[in-house]
Amino acid sequence: MHLSIYIDREEAEVDLNQSLLAEPSQAKHLPSRVWIESKKLWRVVGPAIVSRLAGYSMGVITQAFAGHLGVVELASISIANNVVLGFTFGLLLGMASALETLCGQAFGAKRHHMLGIYLQRSWIVLFFCCILLLPIYIFASPILKLLGQADDVAEQTGVVSLWLLPLHFSYAFLFPLQRFLQSQLKNFVTLWVSLVVLVFHALISWLFVYVLDFGVVGAAVALDISWRVLCFGLLGYVTCGWCPLSWTGFSMEAFYGLWEFVKLSTASGVMLCMTINGWELMIHLAFFAGTGVRVANELGGGNGQAAKFAAKVSAAESTLIALFFCILIIIFRDQFGYIFTSSTDVLQSVSEMSYLLAVTILLNGVQPVLSGVAVGSGWQAWVAYINLFCYYIIGLPLGFVMGWVANLGVMGIWGGMILGGTAVQTVLLAIVTTRRDWEKEAQEASQRVNKWSTPNPDDQTEEQQ
Repeated sequence: MHLSIYIDREEAEVDLNQSLLAEPSQAKHLPSRVWIESKKLWRVVGPAIVSRLAGYSMGVITQAFAGHLGVVELASISIANNVVLGFTFGLLLGMASALETLCGQAFGAKRHHMLGIYLQRSWIVLFFCCILLLPIYIFASPILKLLGQADDVAEQTGVVSLWLLPLHFSYAFLFPLQRFLQSQLKNFVTLWVSLVVLVFHALISWLFVYVLDFGVVGAAVALDISWRVLCFGLLGYVTCGWCPLSWTGFSMEAFYGLWEFVKLSTASGVMLCMTINGWELMIHLAFFAGTGVRVANELGGGNGQAAKFAAKVSAAESTLIALFFCILIIIFRDQFGYIFTSSTDVLQSVSEMSYLLAVTILLNGVQPVLSGVAVGSGWQAWVAYINLFCYYIIGLPLGFVMGWVANLGVMGIWGGMILGGTAVQTVLLAIVTTRRDWEKEAQEASQRVNKWSTPNPDDQTEEQQ
């Protein structure tokens, strides 16, 4: 009886969500069409911004606590969090975005039972990917020494990296859960759980670092615990009856078609692993998610032109937000460094790099949206090739020349990556996006849904009746 109530409620919610997606844009005037599309977009983007900022803020809180312990502690937690953990974060987050294509299009096509199968396939693929990435954590210290990092910082970073291994494996389960929920427009669940965990993380960070005096290791352990709580909170929501149409239990079907899933996930990971570079980027990663869901839903429903219009609206609104933060960074370039440290040398470096940060933010307003269009359409492989070309053929060599040959140091390396990597990548993505045949994309999305789906016994029974 209780299960029947959950199913009835879920069916009503799904009908409401899909009616919002299918809301016809009968208004002839552009402002009205933009307003209708913005409502659909921000139903995903709004909660996604809050939940992503909350998740990223946990890392910021950890760095802030560690930073006031000392310069070595700040450097070690920053490198472990932003470089070691950041690399695997970006890769796994990108691989999980395959669910935005598959779950988004399946939801648009009303193949709800396949969402749970895709979720389990993603868990399997990402878990094994986590195992393959273990050497990055285990050998973090010698790798950093080989790259020229100071011994004390490298040693401390190696210790912190090992303590962050539980968090590393949490990503394999958390990221697919987030995409599973957002593809069904259930982002508010992620939002509230993330906010609760953010407050919890601030409290246990204070407890472990200052009260129990566990130092930088305590800060890392607090981060582990908080992400685990976030993961189990979402897992409980999904598996305990709140998603009865899309989660029907564990199934052996999750092990079928894994290679195709791996190829789509790997292409997604290459797309995103070089783009995680800041707190503000969490907003545009929310647009990345929102655009992917909107485009996937419309293509899954056979609406090519609606998908194209959704991409345009998302790109315009994301760019305006980026411009706002770009100006904000320039105005407060001498102040925002105090969040992390009181070191005069570090503050001076932050101020000098603020203009380059502003340019990065501006580019981030466009690039994630274009990547979101690719994810929603299912052509991640194209974008993976573009990313590889831009960053490894253009960006890295240019960064090397500007950093070491021109003797510009970190500014030169970063500038080369931005000018040669992100800027060229954004231009190429824009060209690829504008040249797509959207009606053809809608047809291919329908074919993909049919190919990857298995018959739902409940649907067959309803059709026979």
